Amino acid sequence: MTGTNNMFRNLFSDKDKPKKNVEEKKAVKTESVPESKDISVPLCNNPIIIDLKNITQKYNNTGSVTTVFDNFNLSVYDNPDEGQFVVLIGASGCGKSTILRYIAGLQKPTSGEIIIKGKKQTDSDKIGMVFQQYSSLPWRTVMENVALALEIKGVSKTERETRAMEFIKIVGLEGHENKYAKYPILSGGQLQRVAIARNLIANEDILLMDEPFGALDVNTRLKMQDSLVEIWRNTKGDPTIILVTHDLSEAVYLAHHVVILNSNPGRIEEIIKIDLPKMRDSSIKRTSAFSEYVHYLEDVMVKINKSKN
Repeated sequence: MTGTNNMFRNLFSDKDKPKKNVEEKKAVKTESVPESKDISVPLCNNPIIIDLKNITQKYNNTGSVTTVFDNFNLSVYDNPDEGQFVVLIGASGCGKSTILRYIAGLQKPTSGEIIIKGKKQTDSDKIGMVFQQYSSLPWRTVMENVALALEIKGVSKTERETRAMEFIKIVGLEGHENKYAKYPILSGGQLQRVAIARNLIANEDILLMDEPFGALDVNTRLKMQDSLVEIWRNTKGDPTIILVTHDLSEAVYLAHHVVILNSNPGRIEEIIKIDLPKMRDSSIKRTSAFSEYVHYLEDVMVKINKSKN
């Protein structure tokens, strides 16, 4: 299947290609994913940072078997010095959150391999995840929550507080470090910032987010989208951020690549490169290119849903 993998490398490679003005874009360019054992989200010929290989997931339910994945493959290539957003969208039951749990080390597939940064995942390998529900420890301060991973590793209090403060500043919570991490002392958006900082300090290379803004009101959600872009810009580790969302506008605004999943069993329908400026702000939502991407995702999701009726 090397030829297929090379096809996706060529289709989605940023290297040596001229930049296009977003207003000049005439059509969304994508290709349907063929039936293949090599599906990837490449940006260049860099090492693979996340590799799901030949994943099968089956559940036994009182005599019947439910297959979530059957020989599923997805590779995400590293993008050093920049980082990236890969957004997962798709039909209900297609396994979006399950993929995040695999990468986080919270769930093992029935068969297949999870390889993170070139090494096969072990029981001791954990990557933090930001959930829709607030996950901070309310009896601890913001500082204590952010520094938790360092505390578990036995880092001295002085060092862990110094490092925690760096991430508290990155997520815009300076001045709140001594407050308890609970509502209503902190707002919902602030609590999600605590979770982001806590997970980044544990692993700056990869950040997993499962509908992180789903419980927020519209205004806070929009602000948190902008904040996440800013956090990504300011984090020294240039993280690969894998985010699950049902909001198609949010997907286009944040993503450099959108992976559209179908279900029964879970599989990749399409991979779309979002050819918009990497350093984004809310003004980009007013462009025709942005609207075109949103409409395209809507059409694909409608097609997927109709095929199941």
